[in-house]
Amino acid sequence: KVRGMVESGRLQDDGKIGVRVGRVVNKHKVAKHFTLDIGDGHFAFETNEQSIADAAALDGLYVVRTSLPADRMQRDDVVRSYKQLTQVERCFRSMKTMDLHVRPIYHRTEDRVRAHILLCTLAYYVRWHMLEAWRPLLLCDEQLDAKAQRDPVAPAKRSAAADDKAATKRTDDGERAHSFQTLLQSLATIVRDTCRRPAAEGAEATIDVDTRPTEFQQKALDLVASIQL
Repeated sequence: KVRGMVESGRLQDDGKIGVRVGRVVNKHKVAKHFTLDIGDGHFAFETNEQSIADAAALDGLYVVRTSLPADRMQRDDVVRSYKQLTQVERCFRSMKTMDLHVRPIYHRTEDRVRAHILLCTLAYYVRWHMLEAWRPLLLCDEQLDAKAQRDPVAPAKRSAAADDKAATKRTDDGERAHSFQTLLQSLATIVRDTCRRPAAEGAEATIDVDTRPTEFQQKALDLVASIQL
């Protein structure tokens, strides 16, 4: 189309031709695949066959490189390690939005901002350990060992047990399968009440009464207590 505009005389200035050609190649991201010849009243192009062949060789693929020697990390482990970046992204998402809400920060000094970020990082560390301990109660795949053995480039698949849990929304023992947030909300019903007589004087003794956990809540508390760092 651009070549036709030049040949018909509608485009003559080499700068305007270059701008018009740039709109095309930038839109379709194909500049590296063409060799352009632009001049006053002249425009020609040809395909760069070597560039196209190089791109075709990697079409639909991605390449992961590492500086580690093969005796330290096999190629399958390289890909698995690369895919673990999703855990880092999940961490940032959890810290910034879903759970910890690291922002907004109202501190004015560098030390206080650093301390704020450190506390949020430690909070995520605690959350991660709680989530790992609570996997049997959550809508999570519990068969983590299989991840280290499966084909690293094949589409990720959950275990059959995880699919059943997601379909039924129930754990193996028939309890409701929770998300991390709903499990915290369930545990939030455990409270400590301070009891006193209605007509008691201010100095009269009080009694603290803790809510008795349900069987499910106690199981969640026991799992947290089993965490070893």
